[in-house]
Amino acid sequence: MSTAFDVAVEVSLRDGIADPEGLTIERALPALGFGGVSGVRVGKSLRFVVEASNEADALQQVEAMCERFLANPVIEDVDISLSPVS
Repeated sequence: MSTAFDVAVEVSLRDGIADPEGLTIERALPALGFGGVSGVRVGKSLRFVVEASNEADALQQVEAMCERFLANPVIEDVDISLSPVS
């Protein structure tokens, strides 16, 4: 029997990796009237449902997806959240 899990994956650049998109946004914000903003970093957020026999198996599947396709493990970090579908 399998269980469906809601998955949230947050992918962000590792510390020390240049973020030109974040810099562009940070530089543009004062011109739009939003001063005092610094440290802008851009990432990506993925949401999906995965079916697995248990939470540990679901986490293992999602970690493998991130390593092989969803993120670049050399320059990006991932944060994975799982919760059973209600």
